[in-house]
Amino acid sequence: MVGTLWAPWRMDYILGNDPRPGGCVFCLPEGHRGPLPGRLVLFSDEEVLLIMNRYPYNNGHLMVAPRRHVATLAQASGAERLAMANLAARATEVLDRAQGPDGYNMGINQGRVAGAGIADHLHLHVTPRYAGDTNYMTVLAETRVVPEHLQATFRKLLGYFS
Repeated sequence: MVGTLWAPWRMDYILGNDPRPGGCVFCLPEGHRGPLPGRLVLFSDEEVLLIMNRYPYNNGHLMVAPRRHVATLAQASGAERLAMANLAARATEVLDRAQGPDGYNMGINQGRVAGAGIADHLHLHVTPRYAGDTNYMTVLAETRVVPEHLQATFRKLLGYFS
């Protein structure tokens, strides 16, 4: 069986077009609080932010980061670490209501050799998992299929954080 895998948002990644105006995806304009749709930020306050992963492993793949530009968990303050944990918990509650995943992978890749795509700004991945989300594409083609467009997922989740 021959099929077509269509993921138009990946072209920016392939061509190297950086959707981050002025640098770090996790660094928001000074004083900004709340969502920032153009950057896929669902929530931000004085300590932390919640942003959708632009190149997700699964629908609803989110990242929690401190507002302050720090590279390691040890460099984050106690308040930032607590705020990250609390926002990750809130993110799972929202994803449970909005999408009903069967579980989660959560983790921090600290340092480039550990797999951090953005090594200089600490972030925690919250990746929903669904029964049956492993399929032949991952096994045979090292490719993931994300069936919902990022903007559709963003619109679905935004109302829960407003």
